[in-house]
Amino acid sequence: MNSFLEIQDLKKSFGALRATDGVSLEVQQGETHAIIGPNGAGKTTLIGQLAGNLRPDAGSIRFAGEDITALPAQRRARKGLARSFQITSIYPEFSALQNVCLAVQAHAGHSFRFWRDARADLSLVQPSEKILEEVGLAERRHVLAGNLAHGEQRQLEIAMVLATRPRLLLLDEPMAGMGADESRRMIALLAALKRQQTIILVEHDMDAVFQLADRISVMVYGRIIATGTPAEVRGNEAVRRAYLGEDQA
Repeated sequence: MNSFLEIQDLKKSFGALRATDGVSLEVQQGETHAIIGPNGAGKTTLIGQLAGNLRPDAGSIRFAGEDITALPAQRRARKGLARSFQITSIYPEFSALQNVCLAVQAHAGHSFRFWRDARADLSLVQPSEKILEEVGLAERRHVLAGNLAHGEQRQLEIAMVLATRPRLLLLDEPMAGMGADESRRMIALLAALKRQQTIILVEHDMDAVFQLADRISVMVYGRIIATGTPAEVRGNEAVRRAYLGEDQA
């Protein structure tokens, strides 16, 4: 079976630092694949290369059977790769609903119209309200995004990603900065999404990773040192020495 995403020998250096050092990885359609590792392991650099925000120095990326190594981020997004960031990227002066409408509008290829018109445009509002319901923000749709709690802002960001109708979600630390209750809500949201999406999840919250992931890859110093099911990764002695046995932030 051909992999949905196939990464071969991906390399990216910043000066003398090898952020990704020959990364090879396969992700199957419908899989939630977590990438874990200590700070500085190269996880966010890898996500940036997959999304097209960073160009690799060497190696190749194939998505749905197509070589996308040279494609810019915008063209990858149109093919169905959608990324969320460690730091929430929303429009705080717009409501939650307006934020999602913007994402729906952008995915449709339209330029941003004046909000007086967009608020009345059912082709934007109806799908946006449905997505907000899906992520648990239906009752907060008219609240300014800047006034939402941190966890709600992360939910909104995922709603905006979903508005692009992705085929592959690239989630970079979606639970960063969350309290315990917010983390539980985000885990529940991602558990619901994994039934219908292919997901690559970069996350430091090990409880979330082991609850959500079908397979896990462990990165250390720019290299993947192990890939397997959660049980296999837990039992890997090299992984325990390099990461899981240490108190990593």
